Amino acid sequence: MANASGFFTPSVPSLRSRFQPSIRIYRSGFCSEGVSKKVWCFSAMEGAAKVSPSESRVPRLISKGCKLVGSGSTVPTLQVSNDDLAKIVDTSDEWISVRTGIRNRRVLTGKESLISLAVEASRKALQMAEVDPDDVDLVLMCTSTPEDLFGSAPQIQKALGCKTNPLAYDITAACSGFILGLVSAACHIRGGGFQNVLVIGADSLSRYVDWTDRGSCILFGDAAGAVLVQACDCEDDGLFSFDVHSDGNGQRHLNATMKENERDDELGSNGSVLNFPPRRSSYSCVQMNGKEVFRFAARCVPQSIASALGKAGLSSSSIDWLLLHQANQRIIDAVATRLEVPPERVISNLANYGNTSAASIPLALDEAVRGGKVKPGHTIAAAGFGAGLTWGSAILRWG
Repeated sequence: MANASGFFTPSVPSLRSRFQPSIRIYRSGFCSEGVSKKVWCFSAMEGAAKVSPSESRVPRLISKGCKLVGSGSTVPTLQVSNDDLAKIVDTSDEWISVRTGIRNRRVLTGKESLISLAVEASRKALQMAEVDPDDVDLVLMCTSTPEDLFGSAPQIQKALGCKTNPLAYDITAACSGFILGLVSAACHIRGGGFQNVLVIGADSLSRYVDWTDRGSCILFGDAAGAVLVQACDCEDDGLFSFDVHSDGNGQRHLNATMKENERDDELGSNGSVLNFPPRRSSYSCVQMNGKEVFRFAARCVPQSIASALGKAGLSSSSIDWLLLHQANQRIIDAVATRLEVPPERVISNLANYGNTSAASIPLALDEAVRGGKVKPGHTIAAAGFGAGLTWGSAILRWG
């Protein structure tokens, strides 16, 4: 099991002790000092062979924090209701809504594309942040369904009209992708001097759903959401802590694996099969063991959020909002109950859109911001979880 938890620590004083310094050092090499709110990183000393890691590192001050200053989202025009699905598979609105909390979802069709959704969401985020596309330093496209095998992020950078040719690349982590995008944005800002990082979560899992399987086709929808993460002074830092994990043992419970297409023309003049050239491949439909995924999420997500809260020096009672990947309302309710977060402080738009994978967190966040729920200064505990298996949490402040 890979565990990359604790990349960053809060720039706010611990609620447990506002006046006593609290030094924390994590495996990632970052630490913070609770009173001065300075963030340090460590670089290896030259000629440091045969000494312990702690002795071979010297501190270098990092003066940058990062904050979320803009959001945007968009969904396809086609809405598919539970009643619509009942016309093609053996299901009903009651069966779906009771088990998942989903009533509608949006599906790409016609002239729409995932890139067009991502571009529109990005433009809205930039407009809210009052940042020109030419001032964007990095575009992170968090998706597991790119429209190009080599990635979709550069096409988004092109469509936005970024004349400075900022770096753009994809992050593939399914429903955890957006959280990992925030981690990557923070790394680039704090360690690389970037100023404006556009983090996009966008997926079109409807293209990889078996629409004859009522156990999976009812769950997924398409969407895109984006946030603008901006460099700021340490005192204004709004990304307090992260906790991220993966466990490849769980891949069997949720996947869409590569498969070879059948070919009629076997090669080989002597009658033998040479297995060359390789057969063309494509991805299978989404395969999911719902019960195991539920158990995984209900167990691991509360632990991850609690760990991230601990690094931030916060308790669950001190956050304003709990924002989880929108996979299943039963999962959302179970995590909220474990963390003792009341329903009125839980953000959920699952009923309207279903599981939109990497888009679900930024989509729900943008709707909550534009709807007046989430206000500047509010603290949010966010968590993503899904294929890989991967899961992770972030404690952040809006604005």
